[in-house]
Amino acid sequence: MSVTMHIRAAVIGVSMILSVLPAKADTLADALIAAYRNSNLLDQNRALLRAVDEDVQQAFAAIGPVVEFVTTALVSTSSAPNYRLSFGIGATATLFDFGRGRRAIDAVQETVLSTRAGLLVVEQNVLFDAAQAYLSLFSERQTVELQRNSVTVIAEQVRAARERFELGDSTRTDVAIAEARLAAARSALAAAEGDAAVARESYRLAVGRYPQGLANPPRLPHIPASLEAAQDIARRNHPAITQAQHQINAADIAVEIARSQRLGSVTGSLSAEHSITGIQGLADTVRSDITASMRYAVPLYNGGRLNSLERQAVARAEAQRAALHQTVAIVQQAVAANWARLQVARARLSASDLQIDASQSAYEAVSAEVELGSRTALDLLNAEQELLDARSSRILAAAGVQIASYALLNSMGQMTVETLRLGIPTYDVSAYSAGLRGEPPEETPSEQGRRLDRILGRLYRGEGQEP
Repeated sequence: MSVTMHIRAAVIGVSMILSVLPAKADTLADALIAAYRNSNLLDQNRALLRAVDEDVQQAFAAIGPVVEFVTTALVSTSSAPNYRLSFGIGATATLFDFGRGRRAIDAVQETVLSTRAGLLVVEQNVLFDAAQAYLSLFSERQTVELQRNSVTVIAEQVRAARERFELGDSTRTDVAIAEARLAAARSALAAAEGDAAVARESYRLAVGRYPQGLANPPRLPHIPASLEAAQDIARRNHPAITQAQHQINAADIAVEIARSQRLGSVTGSLSAEHSITGIQGLADTVRSDITASMRYAVPLYNGGRLNSLERQAVARAEAQRAALHQTVAIVQQAVAANWARLQVARARLSASDLQIDASQSAYEAVSAEVELGSRTALDLLNAEQELLDARSSRILAAAGVQIASYALLNSMGQMTVETLRLGIPTYDVSAYSAGLRGEPPEETPSEQGRRLDRILGRLYRGEGQEP
């Protein structure tokens, strides 16, 4: 077989490498679903959400009555009475606290809603990490196959150089150059295999298991037509912004609670006791008592503690508002940065396609010239190597476009099971609290909602956009 035929066989091998897939291979959707189901981070944050749900129950309990059963026993040998046994039931409750208890419940419910939004942020990051791990491993495996084929091509170059040397058509230097290139190709193959092994472990960490094989990535996800549209979606839907909004609500309620502390509270108590008292030489005395009391306490002087608590609550509310502004700015910047990265990745992919076309044309021209004797086999192998390099560059460029697309979705707040339409049951954030008292509302309380609308309205106007 001639050198040209060997090289053409290598070209066919490259095409087969890029087109043949395992009979059973994981798709990107499979990886995302597995990551959602296997994620330790999601399990951790779901447990934290359930813990916050319990805070609502504790807030309800704080404004309800406390009922206790009390029993005492007394025995004395030196004084009267000689013994006394009593048991009873006592109840205490806050009758009126100027709304602090109810507002405390509202604050905890806002914390629950904030934690739910935070769980969505974690979900987004888990799914994006899985997508990135999938696409990285896919490109690394393609690179390994290309490098393996490159070793085959250069090994043929070495064989051809040795044959020409034996026939006196080339020098020892030509053979040495070919052998050096073969050693470099084997080194590149070893490096590519190492990178693929690392990517495989990253895939296992992100997805929760090793892949059974990887299918070709699907079509690119839907991307908004403009940067402004992408930023508008992020501003309205990103869970990090929603989380910050609920944190502001909770901080505003804390200010109200702190201001009403100085108004005091009214508490009441009711107790029923039955006792048996014994004195030596006398008949036992049996007695039953029912006692009720009401108490109003208002602080007159506490060293400025209540004023300090109010100022502290106001400062924390201001900090949360600043945090919301910063969160919006970070989200908007992330969208803009990922939008730019996507445009660059698309440009690189287009350039890689042009590079492949040019390298393919050059290879075919050199191949024809070899047949005519105006070019050497070494020239043909060099052209083939350039074609292989162009294909390798395209692999990386294609993966870059995919990763940049999902990074943009992540920064827009759209990297969730629901928005990606993965078609699997998702964790019901309200299922646990539904069995408890005081399920948080789906919408924020009206007063806090109006305040947030005013805050975000100023943000929109400051950016020259309508709310």
